[in-house]
Amino acid sequence: MTPVAIKSDTYALAGPRDYIVLLKPRVMSLVIFTALVGMAAAPGGLHPALAAISLLAIAVGAGASGALNMWWDADIDAVMARTASRPIPMRRVPRAEAAALGGFLTALSVALLALAANYLAAGLLAFTIFFYVVIYSMWLKRLTPQNIVIGGAAGALPPVIGWAAVSGTAPLEAWVLFAIIFIWTPPHFWALALFKKGDYARAGIPMMPVVKGARATRRQVFIYALVLVAASVAPFAIGMAGAFYIAAAAVLGAGFVWLAWRVLTAAETDRQPAMRLFRFSMIYLFGIFAALLFERLAGLHG
Repeated sequence: MTPVAIKSDTYALAGPRDYIVLLKPRVMSLVIFTALVGMAAAPGGLHPALAAISLLAIAVGAGASGALNMWWDADIDAVMARTASRPIPMRRVPRAEAAALGGFLTALSVALLALAANYLAAGLLAFTIFFYVVIYSMWLKRLTPQNIVIGGAAGALPPVIGWAAVSGTAPLEAWVLFAIIFIWTPPHFWALALFKKGDYARAGIPMMPVVKGARATRRQVFIYALVLVAASVAPFAIGMAGAFYIAAAAVLGAGFVWLAWRVLTAAETDRQPAMRLFRFSMIYLFGIFAALLFERLAGLHG
């Protein structure tokens, strides 16, 4: 489980942007948004200042996960074109600094959430960081093509954390939000893996296209797309969402399934449909959660 060291004694001068990149701000933005929706959907209330601090703590926890992931994966990041420009492979931030930053932010985020909200939310945040760094990054990622399927649980937990921060509970409704992100994760990342198959092969990461081949991966992407559309109906079915949400989910789901079908039926050498699905998948997830949030803020439901 010991990471491979990157051999060098010289480092360029790091700037603020390098430390921001360590926190994976794009991933953090999605975490913040889905956690916000979980907070808005939860019954009860939290003082606006405490809600803002809680959201900040969740964001900091996501950043901690990013820094620790980059610390651990520095060896494979260095050989993948998609990640070679990150601060550690580019020798602007030492691995030890990234690990120390990640550890400090982990402790800070969990303590802050415990003080601003409650111990359940803080415990879920601590578990999320542990799951992403230890279970996914250190174990599953280099072991099995199901890495992203199981590891996707970490990225799916923010709305549950947000819900728990407000209500002190994690009921079925919160786990429905979890399920949508959990099922969305494999087709999202496998679409990218189809496009970047060579990168993952060079790094020795057993992503589905590398181990099972492109054809099997395309089938899995399409199957997951169908399951995802079915799962997206759940908030409406259990009464936590209304007509606006289900209309948005239907339109977005039709687009997701259509693009997944294009991936399934594309020529073996045509990787563009996979990249189009990857890009749309971000719009899809944002749209699904934005519809839920809009209904709450507009008083259309709940």
